[in-house]
Amino acid sequence: MNFDLTSSAFARGSKIPRRHTGDGEDLSPPLAWSPLPAGTLALALIVDDPDAPTPEPWIHWVLYNLKTDASGLPEGITPVEKPAKPAGVVQGKNSWGGIGYRGPAPPKGHGLHHYRFRLYTIEKALDLKPGLDADALARAIRGHVLGVAELQGTYER
Repeated sequence: MNFDLTSSAFARGSKIPRRHTGDGEDLSPPLAWSPLPAGTLALALIVDDPDAPTPEPWIHWVLYNLKTDASGLPEGITPVEKPAKPAGVVQGKNSWGGIGYRGPAPPKGHGLHHYRFRLYTIEKALDLKPGLDADALARAIRGHVLGVAELQGTYER
C-alpha cells in the first residue's frame, strides 16, 4: 500500500521557506502523512541533503520511536533527545553532531540543493535509545521497513 508525505510549509519539489532553514528560524517544518501501510508498528524519519559537498549525504534530522497513531509532526519540534511532543518520539544526531532538526544551510554559491524527507514505516515496535545517527538507525530498521514516503524540497544560498 502506498502512502504519502506532505508539508503545509512547502509543496513537493519547491523551495523550503527561509523560516525552516539555517538562514531563518531553523524550525522543523510541519509534516503530515496519509494512512500508513497495514502492519506498521513504528515510524522513523531521516532528512538529508544528497547535494552536500561531502562523501555521504548531509544529515539534517533523525527522528524515531514515532507512534503509528500520529498523523503528522507539528512545526518546530524542540531539538532535544526526548521532546515533550509528540509523546514518545526520540531524536538522533545530525551531521553537525547535534540533536534534532537543523535546516538547509548549503555553502553559498554551491547551487540548488535538494532535501529529502523520508518517512519509514516499520513492521516492529522500536525502543531505540536517543542520539542514534542515521547509519545506526538504518541498521536498526534494516529488514523491517514496510514502505518509504518521500517529500523533497529545495534551497539555495
